[in-house]
Amino acid sequence: MDEVVISRAIVESYMKDFMAAMEVDVAIAGAGPAGLVTAYYLAKDGIRAVVFEKQLCVGGGMPGGGMMLNRIVLQEQGKQILDEFDVSVREYQKGYYVADSLEAVSAICWKAIKAGTRIFNLISVEDVMVREDDRITGLVLNWSAVSWSKLHVDPLTIRCKVVVDATGHDAEVCRIVVQKIGKKLRTKTGDVIGQKAMWAEKGEKEILENTREVHPGLVVAGMTANAVFGSPRMGAIFGGMLLSGKKAAQIAKELLR
Repeated sequence: MDEVVISRAIVESYMKDFMAAMEVDVAIAGAGPAGLVTAYYLAKDGIRAVVFEKQLCVGGGMPGGGMMLNRIVLQEQGKQILDEFDVSVREYQKGYYVADSLEAVSAICWKAIKAGTRIFNLISVEDVMVREDDRITGLVLNWSAVSWSKLHVDPLTIRCKVVVDATGHDAEVCRIVVQKIGKKLRTKTGDVIGQKAMWAEKGEKEILENTREVHPGLVVAGMTANAVFGSPRMGAIFGGMLLSGKKAAQIAKELLR
């Protein structure tokens, strides 16, 4: 095996996919459970979706389960989504289901890729592209190592019709929008309100209400939705994350129409 041929194979195949991702229908920031589920349901319907994840690994907070015990809990509705991904789920007691967090992440990621999604890890969203009426029309990207090393390196851009912020608690894309465009989000303050303290039942209920278009061309999903609208965090119950991802895909489809 020739080392240079190996290197060429990696660079050429990666760049082919990256070039194809520069103009897509939907760009998703964050490969946590909500972002991956969003990507799956979009790609399943033939919509060109791409995911950018700033960390090395996908899954967001799901792989760590609860306090590094790699199990997650779901309610009935969340279980139904994991059933679609062929994840083993067992009933703990009435209304509470348990799954292996690593199996869940692996299955969702695998099915999203097989459906046609492209996932690029170690890439961070540095800024957004805007056009008329402050509509979000793309993402400004850089290698995560650039920001971690605090290097001054100019970014590259990709164009899309819809952006989904699934970056979790930090709501990174929404915060960039507020910083660059002003407090124009569709929240009470126009700003990212920030998540409240733990209240699993309330947080799970409100996450679906909060999953919506928060700015022209920008949809929020997963924990980002609760952080933006000021709802509670939920801990290691993940049904709401999965349901939010599915709803975000539906909203993106409607916006594309």
